[in-house]
Amino acid sequence: MTRIDKWLWAARFYKTRSLAKTAVEGGKVHLNGQRVKAAKNVTVGDRLTITHGSTEQIVDVEALSDRRGSATIAAELYAETADSIARRTEEAARRKMERAGLRLPQRRPNKKDRRALRDLKLNDEP
Repeated sequence: MTRIDKWLWAARFYKTRSLAKTAVEGGKVHLNGQRVKAAKNVTVGDRLTITHGSTEQIVDVEALSDRRGSATIAAELYAETADSIARRTEEAARRKMERAGLRLPQRRPNKKDRRALRDLKLNDEP
């Protein structure tokens, strides 16, 4: 059994163990849906929900380690759920579009919107 802060550090979710401990104490990490303390032990088969900013990862613990190794070894310690991967990629695509200045419309364009788009396109042409 391994402490949750040590495991998060060994699995390379956080750069230092103190950052992992701070995240656990701040409620950014949940073990099997429950908020835990940094000294809580992790076992194989547990499900962790890890929040980094606006992104959330849901991972299943596959192996235990309290030593930090290479990234390939760290990737073998957990398996991210398919739902979590899909949600993260969708969120990343949405953020990328928003940074490009595009927003998803809430509804289909009506007659007035279509005229405004047409006028905008006509004014852009040389």
